[in-house]
Amino acid sequence: MGCGFAPHDGRITAVNTTVTEKPAAVSAATTLRVTEIFHSLQGETSRTGLPTVFVRLTGCPLRCGYCDTAYAFHGGESLTLDEILSRVAALGAHYVTLTGGEPLAQKQAPVLLQRLADAGYSVSLETSGALDVSAVDPRISKILDLKTPGSGECERNLWSNLALLTSSDEIKFVLCDEADYLWACEQIRKHQLDAKCPLLLSPVHGKLEPRRLAEWILRDHLPVRMQLQLHKLLWGEKPGH
Repeated sequence: MGCGFAPHDGRITAVNTTVTEKPAAVSAATTLRVTEIFHSLQGETSRTGLPTVFVRLTGCPLRCGYCDTAYAFHGGESLTLDEILSRVAALGAHYVTLTGGEPLAQKQAPVLLQRLADAGYSVSLETSGALDVSAVDPRISKILDLKTPGSGECERNLWSNLALLTSSDEIKFVLCDEADYLWACEQIRKHQLDAKCPLLLSPVHGKLEPRRLAEWILRDHLPVRMQLQLHKLLWGEKPGH
């Protein structure tokens, strides 16, 4: 059973004119709880394959059934913003990704994003979409993960976030099965998501056969990019990669 998308002749670019308020100034002693900072290849999004520094913050209010970073729910170490910037600089990459856990669960995360952008990095944010992204600096590429029914956290999606996205952001769907795929199709249609920003569909590693997802996308002429998790193909589930 398909979702019945017709081929598109082109893409409508939606321009968001919302003025994003910058995070309030904080003291030099402000800290964030950090699980790890490491250098690897970006495994997902349109930046796949690019050498990237990852800053993984600790904590997440969600419990997705397929989560592969549960080790970031607790623990970590408290680092000041300057300490984080210093560790990022030492790894020598132009691209930086703030991830988790759920990075926006820490209220000073937008300040760190602003500091990274001010330092000249090309920065992306990986967020579940369950928390408000309005405080995120407009220079940051937001990767919004809309939670599917198969994740067990579908009811946590904050749909008002969609109005805050621009063409420099991306929406990701992580799919467990065909029911998740059909749900994603419906959201794309309902919210005209392909007119907002690039769309990414990922099969849950080891659960949904990638070839099946590829066949569905081609069958339905879905206006998306299919992606696999490059880092898992290279290094498996090993943290720090």
